[in-house]
Amino acid sequence: MTQEQAVKGPDRARGLPPVFMLVVAQAAVAAASLVVEIVAGRMLAPYLGMSLYTWTSVIAVVLAGFSAGHWAGGRIAEAEPRRALALTGWSMAGAALTAAGATLVLRWSAAPVIGGFGDPIASIAVLTTLAFFLPSFFAGIPAPVLSHVAVLAQPDKAGRALGAMYAASALGAIAGTLLAGFLFISWLGSTGTLAAVTAIYVLLAAALFAAGRGGGRMASIMSTAVLPLGVAALALSRPDPCTRESDYFCIRVIDVTDDVGEPARLMVLDHLGHGIAVRDNPGRLVTSHTAMLDLLARERTPQAGFGAFFIGGGSYSIPRAWTGTGVKARITVAEIDPAVTEVAARDFWFDPATADIRHEDARLALAADPARHDVIIGDAFTDIAVPAHLVTREFFALVADRLTPDGVYLMNVIDHADGLSALAAIARTLREVFPVVEIWAEPNPPGIDERLVFIVLAGRSPTAVAALDGPGPDFIRAARLSPRAVDALVARLDPPVLTDDYAPIDRLMTRFD
Repeated sequence: MTQEQAVKGPDRARGLPPVFMLVVAQAAVAAASLVVEIVAGRMLAPYLGMSLYTWTSVIAVVLAGFSAGHWAGGRIAEAEPRRALALTGWSMAGAALTAAGATLVLRWSAAPVIGGFGDPIASIAVLTTLAFFLPSFFAGIPAPVLSHVAVLAQPDKAGRALGAMYAASALGAIAGTLLAGFLFISWLGSTGTLAAVTAIYVLLAAALFAAGRGGGRMASIMSTAVLPLGVAALALSRPDPCTRESDYFCIRVIDVTDDVGEPARLMVLDHLGHGIAVRDNPGRLVTSHTAMLDLLARERTPQAGFGAFFIGGGSYSIPRAWTGTGVKARITVAEIDPAVTEVAARDFWFDPATADIRHEDARLALAADPARHDVIIGDAFTDIAVPAHLVTREFFALVADRLTPDGVYLMNVIDHADGLSALAAIARTLREVFPVVEIWAEPNPPGIDERLVFIVLAGRSPTAVAALDGPGPDFIRAARLSPRAVDALVARLDPPVLTDDYAPIDRLMTRFD
């Protein structure tokens, strides 16, 4: 017997699993952990939106969990191999339990955290940590343990074993990312996806317990599945915050009949209301930003048969109002999410046949079609989650090219009364493209902490009036800031010009107390 064979013999006698099985286990752990990371961003959206800050917090928390788990796994790897495998089985049981419970933790803690911190960035960081640090921590433990066991199981090819484990981790992460983004969330929803991940972790726990104990005491091994799967079942049984969870949004339909005074529904995308539809009165728009967009669009395009292009559909309140009240307009809507259109047709009494609907990104839709419009309406702001590519100088230049000579661009902007940096930056950027930029708002003095909705108008000529009054019963009024006030706002804040290379709109919209 050679010395190499003598070394191999004791390793085989210890009954270590083959490297192939360890590679598969590590790939499965990596895939499941990346599914949880993708789902984390989706699950935070109904409470705080999906923004740069959301994904930054998710990535940071998950990486912190992985790092702590790798450190703990390194300590476990120093134990006798079969004991290390059994302890790693417990880590998978922990991953199953905390992944299953993430939905419940988030739902139970969201309200007190958001109410307690107030600041959205702090709330995002705390909620992400509470719900997703522990699943990432437990998922980080197996990598060093399984890699160490792989080297012990194949000492004559230790380099290859380590390489295979690293490759398995990377490939598993890629597979988990693709599966979560393109399959699981679309078909199972966030909670269902976490339940599937829980089941995978339970199977891995059972396999590792079996490897660590030589396949014995299967009753005690399988008993570890009861609690995590029970928690997953509890999470699935809880009411889903989403009426419809799509590839893009958590879409909620909320009955607001008591508030409006007649049958009406509010559409919420993630956590921000996007429009109210009144069943028997399509011309009643209720929300201030929708009513102001409607008033300004009709003031600036009084001719019959004008062309309107909407950036974002939402509840399709304005297209429905125009159709229902006899306004003659050729309506085109770029709504990136087909599910939003389906919900608007099903629950908001909108007839999709009344508009040319394009389910694609608005910038791509405008770039692909050279047609010109009398008014382009941008309604894509979602609180601190703003599509940055729709607020840049380059995009505004495209908008200008798609307007008729007397056409106007209207967009709603959400900002804080004590900040207004985002509003100023958008106004300054629009001035790089359009000779006239106006800011409109409801003429009610806000509280210092109030979040305001403005309508920014850009075109080649000023609006003939300084105020517009909406019909009853809401009587929403839109008033134009004086040009001197807009000049003073831009001069005082000195905001950046937003470009495709530099558009820090998330930061500009965020309050730092």
